[in-house]
Amino acid sequence: MDRARARAADPARAPVAPAAAAITPDPALDRPPGRRLAAWAAGPLVAVPTLVTGCRLLGTDALTPVPQALSFLPWLIVPAALALPLALVARRRLLAGWAALVVGATAWCVLPYGPGATTARGPVVERLRVLTANVEFGQATDGLVTAVRRERPHLVHVSECDRACVRTLTAALGTSHPYQAVVDGEGSTGSAILSTRPLTARPPIPGAMGMPGATARFGGREVELRLAHPLPPLPGLVDRWKIELGRLERFAAAHRDSGPVLLAGDFNASQDHAAFRSVLAAGRLHDAARLAGSARTPTWPREGPLPPYVQIDHVLVSDDFRVREVRFLDLAGSDHRAVLAELDLHAGR
Repeated sequence: MDRARARAADPARAPVAPAAAAITPDPALDRPPGRRLAAWAAGPLVAVPTLVTGCRLLGTDALTPVPQALSFLPWLIVPAALALPLALVARRRLLAGWAALVVGATAWCVLPYGPGATTARGPVVERLRVLTANVEFGQATDGLVTAVRRERPHLVHVSECDRACVRTLTAALGTSHPYQAVVDGEGSTGSAILSTRPLTARPPIPGAMGMPGATARFGGREVELRLAHPLPPLPGLVDRWKIELGRLERFAAAHRDSGPVLLAGDFNASQDHAAFRSVLAAGRLHDAARLAGSARTPTWPREGPLPPYVQIDHVLVSDDFRVREVRFLDLAGSDHRAVLAELDLHAGR
């Protein structure tokens, strides 16, 4: 008993109670609600720009909804840029670094695509103007007539020009532009090329909508002309859109070294679509708007709740041309802006 009492009285010999299990606090619980909310908001904001910009960098149009979202690519800097301060507020370094990387990559993609000049050589043999316009099922035909009379282009590429549209253009412009290459059709399937010079018809490029072709002589040189109007990349039509842009690519490749080429129209694609860039690369073609310093000027849509946000109407030229000026015209009745390019055709090597 005395020994037991002595042990109890001696603190060094007192029995030690087992320690309670250590509890590791959850950092998320300690984070203020405002920081958690900022982190939750930043993640979704940077996710979509990551997907779309990633596809742009990889050179793929992928599947729906990527082709549609690529039309908005320059505007995707906004949500990615908003995600960056939110991630900093949330003190999420990894998320902030991710957002900063996406902002930089998207900004790089927004830079104009392709060289800033052609390699045209020799003296200028002729100066010509090319106008391309989508008249939206013929509704903007009268507006196009007014523009042609005012601007006096040598060539006019008209998409969605139905039979009534062709009749109106023939009656109104038959004296100034008496030569035509037409794909006859109603609604969006009809198209026409009007010219001040005689045209030699060429087979149209196959497609759901009319893409007529011809050749004409300017400055003593034979110029290959084609109107482009592939299907839009709507959900369910993306594969067909790629097929029809692939046909334009094969046309461009076949005429890569054959002389002057003008390929103009409503491409339903911007510089951010891989299928459109393939057309340029295949034929060593240049977007006239890019050479004029207006590669990001939007041409669609002019109707609806949103202002125009993407350039899908283009005038593409071979290395035989230099671009003097490109202007964008509003046509009453059309959901597209027309593109007017003033070009110098050179004699070549």
